[in-house]
Amino acid sequence: MTRTATESTARPAVDAHLLPHLIWHAADRDPAAPALRDGARAMDYEALADQVRALANGLLALGLGRAERVGIYLDKRLETVVASFAAPAAGGVFVPVNPILKPEQVGFIVRDCDVRVLITSRDRLATLRPVLAECPSVRHVVIVDPAADATPDGWHRYSDLLDAPARAAHRVIDTDMVSILYTSGSTGRPKGVVLSHRNMVAGARSVASYLGNRPDDRLLAALPLSFDAGFSQLTTAFHAGASVTLLNYLMPRDVLKALERDRITGLTAVPPLYIQLAQLEWPAAIDANLRYFANTGGRMPRETLNLLRQRAPSAAPFLMYGLTEAFRSTYLPPEEVDRRPDSIGKAIPNAEILVLREDGTPCAPDEPGELVHRGALVGMGYWNDAEKTAERYKLLPVGAAGREAGLQLPEYAVFSGDNVRQDAEGFLYFIGRRDEMIKTSGYRVSPTEVEEILYATQLVGECVAFGVDHETLGQSIQVIATPPAGAAALDTAALLAACRARMPAYMVPAGFAEKAGPLPRNPNGKIDRKLLSTEWIAQSGA
Repeated sequence: MTRTATESTARPAVDAHLLPHLIWHAADRDPAAPALRDGARAMDYEALADQVRALANGLLALGLGRAERVGIYLDKRLETVVASFAAPAAGGVFVPVNPILKPEQVGFIVRDCDVRVLITSRDRLATLRPVLAECPSVRHVVIVDPAADATPDGWHRYSDLLDAPARAAHRVIDTDMVSILYTSGSTGRPKGVVLSHRNMVAGARSVASYLGNRPDDRLLAALPLSFDAGFSQLTTAFHAGASVTLLNYLMPRDVLKALERDRITGLTAVPPLYIQLAQLEWPAAIDANLRYFANTGGRMPRETLNLLRQRAPSAAPFLMYGLTEAFRSTYLPPEEVDRRPDSIGKAIPNAEILVLREDGTPCAPDEPGELVHRGALVGMGYWNDAEKTAERYKLLPVGAAGREAGLQLPEYAVFSGDNVRQDAEGFLYFIGRRDEMIKTSGYRVSPTEVEEILYATQLVGECVAFGVDHETLGQSIQVIATPPAGAAALDTAALLAACRARMPAYMVPAGFAEKAGPLPRNPNGKIDRKLLSTEWIAQSGA
């Protein structure tokens, strides 16, 4: 049902500057164009725009204040997307909670950012009820199930909120916060990265431009929407007027089925999923439609990249690097992949990437340094955590690119904590997380470099490398790996021989531990190095 336009729902004639504008503009251009698919359910842009407006009015009717947080604890479904855009359309802030998190983890997020309205399902709410008793900020719970009963203690039916009368939203501008995305918490408590409307809209415009997204694209949302790269599938698609298929997959084969069934043209995933997909046979119909596949969340093993290009030879590979604190940072154009398959490319449009030494001065070509991101995508810090914010969001020193001495107001950039190098042509290469670097025999070894060589042997299915304290070496290198596809066990003797032939002595792993696959993932789908190393050390007594 079309709503009367209010300040919250007015369709601006200028370029999009607030997150919901991405939908408004797409609906203006082609209201009947497909926007979302969720199994048998689908929405065109007009229906999506109308429902976002309706839910925004419903949230306002509940008394949602400016910048108050709306938690969304759902799997990928139409209501998840509508709620993610309706909260900012009302002037609030949406907080997507990864659906695989446990009640205690959800409770931490809800308390940490004082969620005012929680949108969830009846089944999920049943697991949360003991936790919510310790979350005094939650005043309203919205149940999306069609048959859910309203109760007198602050629970509401989603469908009832859609019938609320139109009303004016809170005034917001593009530098106001729009979302808090919580990191996986693999190295401690999750941190809430605060992003603004400008961050997300600029990111959508930038990513869609280099991916060449267009209205006839059909993107597959396989990553969690609580993950910046996962939510980016929505924003880039809506910016271009393309459609998105929502997928809650259980097995890698489910992804291949969706690619074929929905004639997907664009897929973005993380290396662990690509490693699994590359080991499967792909239906020929996938290559007939898939225009590109993009990697994020870590280095793509070269062997996996080669297999993917064999599975879908018509698809252009985009190797990307990003961090939640700045949404997206670099990409390697497909035409460069054959020449430099190990590179993460150069800065995306409307961003600048610097490689700096500890003292803030720029590194020479091929000199390792910290990747620093400046520009419109730099987030607003960590919610309620001044110490962590000061570690990552720092003032650019005078003399850094763009910081002339006469400028008086400071500029903050994201200091990523990642070591990279930049070659003479300006292409960047990921070395490793500073806090994951292995210090052995006087050398600093990147675990991802070890893993890359292991994958190239084709003697492992999945693997993870990490450092273990050692009396004389400082740290020794330990590897946990699964057998390759079709093998009953890990051939550690052959693997060790291959490592000695391909690695300098200081890089050769001291030991290999076999584990049945797949290896455990963190909530964002990455192999959980921290969990595996902690478990191994506890079991071995190292």
